[in-house]
Amino acid sequence: MRFARLLHRVTAALRGTPAPTDPDSADPAPTAPDTAGAGRHRGARARPVSARRRLLVTSAVVVSAVLVALLALRNASGPPDASAKDECRPTDLLEPPCGAWFGAFVPHARHDLGQKVAAYEERVGRKLDIVYTYHDMSLPEGTRREGQLLSPEEQAVGEDRMLLLSWESKWWGGTKQQQPTWKQIASGQLDDTVIDVQARRVKEYGERTGKKVFLSFDLEMDTRTPANGTPAEYVAAYRHIHDRFRELGVDNVVWTWIITGYLGHADLIERMYPGDAYVDWIGYNQYNYYRCHRTEWLGFARTQRATHEWVRANISDEKPLMLSEFGTAADADRPDRQAEWYAEVPGVLKDLDGVKAALQWNHRDPGPHCNLAVAGDAAWDSLREAVADPYLNQPLK
Repeated sequence: MRFARLLHRVTAALRGTPAPTDPDSADPAPTAPDTAGAGRHRGARARPVSARRRLLVTSAVVVSAVLVALLALRNASGPPDASAKDECRPTDLLEPPCGAWFGAFVPHARHDLGQKVAAYEERVGRKLDIVYTYHDMSLPEGTRREGQLLSPEEQAVGEDRMLLLSWESKWWGGTKQQQPTWKQIASGQLDDTVIDVQARRVKEYGERTGKKVFLSFDLEMDTRTPANGTPAEYVAAYRHIHDRFRELGVDNVVWTWIITGYLGHADLIERMYPGDAYVDWIGYNQYNYYRCHRTEWLGFARTQRATHEWVRANISDEKPLMLSEFGTAADADRPDRQAEWYAEVPGVLKDLDGVKAALQWNHRDPGPHCNLAVAGDAAWDSLREAVADPYLNQPLK
């Protein structure tokens, strides 16, 4: 009501009419005009008020009223960013409504994940929203971190960050006979020894911490066939794992399907999509490989847009998307080129519909000229500035 009265006063002042009396004002009520002595001044003429003076008075009234109204609104609504923060809280599927998460794969050894993540964060000038780690399907009992979803180190890092766990149908360092196939997984042959054990570990983590995790099964599956099986067998294996987790009451997994994004595999990728009911997020891994794969230099926008448009047109036009791995090689002949590449990131991200996370790959691929890690102070400074953008800084809870 008070703001309505203030607005009325501002409007009246702008029109040049008297403003109504504010009943809450401390000013005394106006007195009745003195008519008793009117005859004494009958012959006197009133002094005219100049247009300039009238304008100055009206302007003062308007400015004062507007300032009071703004203060009243501020007091009534609380801190200016309170409602905005509520609107930007993550959804049940860990989607940030107002921007995108920033994460990374940080190379680490068996027990030093926490230290390596802290060192990366110091260099990039902020805490990671998502930490990306990889696991195989070796037997999860014992001390092998590779076979344990949510190792002790991951659980420590996950206390104030989110985790993306990439689970591969491999036994790193195992024999040929120990390598799981999609057909074996789909038939339930690994349930007792691997799948159920991992499902219970993830469930216990959620019950203890109240936290969800992103989980990917066989990222870049379009490069794993026919060695691991057929596209149909992959879909069956993915669905079996998903359904098995559900049967065991695991409700803290955000199912993340990650492809290469290489459009030469477009038909294959379509045939390997498990279906909307089994996928919460879609990720793709696109890089500026440059000399690594004998390609021309590609700016950040060129590495992402074609795949983004294809996924939206052929897989899903509504699932949240994740740049699950992105990065660039360096150019030894142009040392500033990598820095210029990272400077593009926030502006391009804002134009990619539905991209809600971007994870930098700070490592190398096999082969010559394939180091995709950040190289040098200029590139680190550029990445640091890029990920300081408010769009990439959203509330975690």
